[in-house]
Amino acid sequence: MIFWILTAAIALVTALTLAAVLVRRHGDTTPTAAYDMRVYRDQLKGVERDLARGVIAPEDAERIRVEVSRRLLAADARAHDTGREVTAARPLTYAVAGLVGIALIGGSLLLYGELGSPGYGDLSRKQRIAMAETARETRPSQQEAEAEVAKLPSDPDMLPPSAPEGYMDLVEKLREAVASRPDDLRGQMLLARNEAALGNMAAARKAQEQVLRLKGDEATQQDRLDYAGILIQSARGYVSPEAEAVLAQVLEENEANPMARYYWGLMLTQTGRPDIAFRIWNDLLREGPRDAPWISPIRDQIEEVALRAGANFSPPPETAAPGPSAADIEAAGELAPEDQQAMVRSMVEGLAERLADQGGSAQEWARLIGALSVLGESGRAGQALADARAALADDEAGLAEVEAAARAAGLAEPAP
Repeated sequence: MIFWILTAAIALVTALTLAAVLVRRHGDTTPTAAYDMRVYRDQLKGVERDLARGVIAPEDAERIRVEVSRRLLAADARAHDTGREVTAARPLTYAVAGLVGIALIGGSLLLYGELGSPGYGDLSRKQRIAMAETARETRPSQQEAEAEVAKLPSDPDMLPPSAPEGYMDLVEKLREAVASRPDDLRGQMLLARNEAALGNMAAARKAQEQVLRLKGDEATQQDRLDYAGILIQSARGYVSPEAEAVLAQVLEENEANPMARYYWGLMLTQTGRPDIAFRIWNDLLREGPRDAPWISPIRDQIEEVALRAGANFSPPPETAAPGPSAADIEAAGELAPEDQQAMVRSMVEGLAERLADQGGSAQEWARLIGALSVLGESGRAGQALADARAALADDEAGLAEVEAAARAAGLAEPAP
């Protein structure tokens, strides 16, 4: 409120000042003519003094008297003429001054609405940062967030897909086996993955905690990132202090990890720092690849975050992804069987040959694995997975993307 009072007062004073200047200059020119008359009278007196002292000759004094007197008469005429016009001129000037004042105040409001941040309170940047830090330090814990989520009705968008026949029996057997052998690392990894797929995030969290415990210092960035993702999903997208601590550890090891950077930006949007979150997400959006799992949620949220950050933002255009996509393969289903098979084979073989000859990005390897799986060539999909692991051995984020594609394709064997 204080900000708006000061702003309105400054705009009003400025408008009144401009109005006063316009009215004075347009409607009252008499003071200028009167001043000229005083100057000319002083000049006439000066001529008489100079003549008495013998400074100028009598003929020069007469010539100067005539010229100054002529100017004095002209100034007197101007004073009388402008005096008669003042009453008619001022009403028009007041109207113009009023319009100038309205334009000034209205334009200021429009400009602030375009370039400012109307949603913020009357706080300095320093105060906002301090409030954001306080919000970050005092936000609910993971346990408190999960307790609140438990009170909410089920979200249809977050329900897992229907499990295939016999799948639940296998998961139940896995649960029993892990319960009897809690130190079985492979069992805990499979349990965490399958519980998460079923939407049992509390059980997935417990299993992933055991994975981290059993691996100890050998736990990878991906292990910790998986754990952070489970914590965030358990809280329906809320990044708790516990999830933040895990993400900080991942970013300390690899500050370029894109999924960790996405989650970190999400945490910043929730704690009052959309300015930093926007910079992180904008970089991720422009780095790509366009079909990475973090790109879609960023595109859904970044315009609102940019508005809150006061940034002038235009999303980058979406570029075409290389290689056959799932949509390409589904589109082939509208063709005759022999044409369908030829189309799919052509796309898949072209991608496979290019990756074998030139290598490629993680998303291209993931696309090849998925395409071969759709075609029922699990042997070739497994070989593509092995080739991808070798090609991306030094790219941990890329390996994580390929492993996710392998799990989706039913290739559950972990990397050696």
